[in-house]
Amino acid sequence: MDWIVNLFTQTDSVAHIVLLYAIVISVGVYLGKIKFFGISLGVTFVLFAGIVAGHFAFTAPTQILTFMQDFGLILFVFCIGLQVGPSFFSSFREGGVTMNLIAVGIVALNVLVMLALYYLCFDTSDPRNLPMMVGVLCGAITNTPGLGAATEALGQVWSGGTAPQIATGYACAYPLGVVGIILATLALKYICSINEEEDQLALQKEEENANPKVAPTSMYVQMSNAALAGKKLLEVKDMINRDFVCARIKKNGVEETPTRDTIFELGDQMKLYCAEIDSEAIVAFLGHTIDANWEKKTSPLVSRRILVTQSKMNGKSIGHLHFSSVYGVNITRVNRAGLDLFASQKLRLQVGDRVTVVGPEESITRVAAKLGDQMKRLDHPNIATIFVGILIGIVFGSIPIAFPGIPTPVKLGLAGGPLCVAILIGAYGYKAKLVTYTTMSANLMLREVGLALFLASVGIKAGANFLSTVVNGDGMMYVACGFLITILPILIMGTIARMKYKMNYYTLMGLIAGSTTDPPALAFANQVSGNDAPAVGYSTVYPLSMFLRILSAQLIILLLCGL
Repeated sequence: MDWIVNLFTQTDSVAHIVLLYAIVISVGVYLGKIKFFGISLGVTFVLFAGIVAGHFAFTAPTQILTFMQDFGLILFVFCIGLQVGPSFFSSFREGGVTMNLIAVGIVALNVLVMLALYYLCFDTSDPRNLPMMVGVLCGAITNTPGLGAATEALGQVWSGGTAPQIATGYACAYPLGVVGIILATLALKYICSINEEEDQLALQKEEENANPKVAPTSMYVQMSNAALAGKKLLEVKDMINRDFVCARIKKNGVEETPTRDTIFELGDQMKLYCAEIDSEAIVAFLGHTIDANWEKKTSPLVSRRILVTQSKMNGKSIGHLHFSSVYGVNITRVNRAGLDLFASQKLRLQVGDRVTVVGPEESITRVAAKLGDQMKRLDHPNIATIFVGILIGIVFGSIPIAFPGIPTPVKLGLAGGPLCVAILIGAYGYKAKLVTYTTMSANLMLREVGLALFLASVGIKAGANFLSTVVNGDGMMYVACGFLITILPILIMGTIARMKYKMNYYTLMGLIAGSTTDPPALAFANQVSGNDAPAVGYSTVYPLSMFLRILSAQLIILLLCGL
């Protein structure tokens, strides 16, 4: 039976290392599914499973643990960047500006409260205390990527022997961080005297009065503007200066597919698609609406939804493809990630889009072949783009940036570099002909694997000294400080958002969950509200908040620990 003993004790063997990670991750994932008062820690429990393993000296060589930690972190943050990239810059538009400002306020106050507690409660002459408080900060707002960025940054600037295991501070603050975010959200309801029924009615009223600018609408119009008689479709579009798609036109009772050179005559009937906000102006310019439903009649024209899977189509605008003039078909709308977009000539297609095409069936078949329309192509993640992005991100994160008065140049590192590059690739990758599409399941899989490897490595490395730190050291102080870091910024900025900006309570719940990048808080908000308002608030502020959480944790280490 010596082989079993060797399997568990020979720390430098490949079999032992694989066994170690398999046990820690599987135990952590299973235990993370257990709910306490309806809340579970999820994959984060892998950290605690790793701490237990490290405490009992079930470990691996430090170099292996460090490699697995860094590789998992890179994979994790890069996939996060790809996910938030497409919506990162658009989240600043219109009403999102106010919500993002509130989220930035929460992030800034988290940092300020942490620094205040550090200077008030800890010995600032001990260089280990600040990194540990950064770990408490990350745990208090349940932000694991921030912990990864801070851990990686500490390796750049630490020169005083063995670096402190800041994951200990994270582990102390995390459990109450999850609970504290929800408790602070509930406390706001009483502090601001919020009536939930009134906020529900206000949301319903907003939905009834909403007029989405990009939502497509269709209508049947009869041309009665004599000034347009004899004009081509392209000329009419230029004259009206509003974008619309003429999917079908009926001349003297004969239905056909229009092209840019189709000439309008009085009495022509058309089926038009346009952005809802432009519909009144277009009708007023062309003529008047009519009651019709050509789909009920036999027609050689068909409507079909086609999936864009051909990589050559990535980033090309609809106008550039000339489907109307070449194939005699029209794209009327584009569905991207569940959202219907009006198919303007300037809209650029991306792999994964579903486009609705109207025209003769034979022509639509040719268009489908050009666009791809092969679901199997989307079943495989674009590994080339992922690793090219990681390569660029590592190079970008390794560039030293010198600041006056700081002896050590600042680097974005293995977390910040790939994150920034992934956001840019997710938002603008199509311009470089990079196919950034991956299925949500593939993205989540890569992300969870990276996160599990990172948490397991951090936990195993921190396990040896964790118990002594908590029992004999400042463990309870970390717990108390973490709770204050969690609740004070939420209560302050939440009150401002409600009292000054009159923000709906359910939207505010999602905003708080997004600014703390905390999925359990979002799940709680969705359960309480029963509507989409928390998801809207969460998705609006999540991209910027995640970026700031990672960057701020890293900068605190680089700027203050490097002094």
